[in-house]
Amino acid sequence: QVQLVESGGGLVQAGGSLRLSCVASGRTFSNYVMAWFRQAPGKEREFAAAIRWSGGSTYYTDSVKGRFTISRDIAKNTVYLQMNSLKPEDTAVYYCAARTYYSGNYDPTNFGSWGQGTQVTVSS
Repeated sequence: QVQLVESGGGLVQAGGSLRLSCVASGRTFSNYVMAWFRQAPGKEREFAAAIRWSGGSTYYTDSVKGRFTISRDIAKNTVYLQMNSLKPEDTAVYYCAARTYYSGNYDPTNFGSWGQGTQVTVSS
């Protein structure tokens, strides 16, 4: 099992930026896929972005393409989510997640490791 700890959330005005961080520990991650999910009040948890630890290929949901960038720092075992041009509808708790295989299915039930979440609030 891998341990994940998120940080970097906060309150920002619409149009602003935030960078989330997720520090991973407990394993070697060469075969892992790391992802960011988000959950708004009263809504289901949804996929935002993912990155393959080996090779760095990235994947995004349509609503964040061109605004969010996922990246990883192998030396620091850290995954980042740079969020630009934030909108009020981006308001949610953001979770870092990990799984040990690649698949094009980003259903949350396919991820076995989760962080505690970090709140992002975008004011209009």
